[in-house]
Amino acid sequence: MAIEKVKEFFKNYDIENKIIELNESSATVELAAQALHTEPCRIAKTLSFMLEDKPILVVTAGDAKIDNAKYKAQFGKKASMLSADQVKELIGHEVGGVCPFAINEGVVTYLDDSLKRFTTVFPACGSSNSAIELTIPELEKYSSFISWVDVCKNW
Repeated sequence: MAIEKVKEFFKNYDIENKIIELNESSATVELAAQALHTEPCRIAKTLSFMLEDKPILVVTAGDAKIDNAKYKAQFGKKASMLSADQVKELIGHEVGGVCPFAINEGVVTYLDDSLKRFTTVFPACGSSNSAIELTIPELEKYSSFISWVDVCKNW
């Protein structure tokens, strides 16, 4: 299971005990916010795209939407999301639990500016009923992100 990979990943930093395993689903922003008793905007959703022939992740705030023009300006190509089957194969997590931790080798992660307004956010941890609360500096550290980007509407 992908959550086990994430737990092993976080053991390297001695924070695996910060993972929250929920009794209910956190597979969508709305479900995660409900389960974690927080606002949907504080859910750090991880979106999967194909760029040229490589998968990338863009982590955004829960209330943010991809702006196609900004995405194309940033990456030089129209946004092309991965299918659910591609996500599992190329990223290493299933839809509903995709996160920037313990991902397949070669997957590049970007963090969107929409996250910068928060002190802490809640990304998933590899399953559709898990999350972890991280500060933005912790998210930067553990996601091994390449750079901050501005690819969402109204940020």
